[in-house]
Amino acid sequence: MQDTDAGRIPAGDGWFVLNAKDARWRDDGPLGKLTFFEGDEARFDRLGVNVGVLEPGQPMAMYHWEDEQEDFLVVSGEALLIVEGEERPLRAWDLVHCPPGTNHVIVGAGDGPCVVVAVGTRSGRDDWGAYTVDEAALRHGAGVEQETTKPAEAYARFPSGHFTRYEDGWLPDLDSAK
Repeated sequence: MQDTDAGRIPAGDGWFVLNAKDARWRDDGPLGKLTFFEGDEARFDRLGVNVGVLEPGQPMAMYHWEDEQEDFLVVSGEALLIVEGEERPLRAWDLVHCPPGTNHVIVGAGDGPCVVVAVGTRSGRDDWGAYTVDEAALRHGAGVEQETTKPAEAYARFPSGHFTRYEDGWLPDLDSAK
């Protein structure tokens, strides 16, 4: 493991244990906060895992589909799933399964933050999927007005995120739950 100004990251291949509160986080402003558990040199080639914290109204991403499977587990709070043009409320312990090609996005909802664990397989190909136009996603600030495959175009209206240390209160204290 390697300590950075923004938290711990893995420094190489091999197994490790890393607590989310010790990991390096990225504050994406209006797109919430998340940690990937990866380092600059130590990347997960086949399976991506992250924990996201969304305030009400914050989209986790822009509405999109990918050529790989993605799954999302809401650990706490409430969220709104927009999937294939439909809106569906989510609550703690709801699992969302998106087979390859499923248009989707998750937006924070309720009256406080929600925590979502995201897991997705990775192909590493350039033709990964696309950001598609959807009226429901646009209404919730999670959509593009013109289809694109380029992340820079899909996220052009958002400020760049920055790495930061975890701050107390982002994640619920599950140790005290009995």
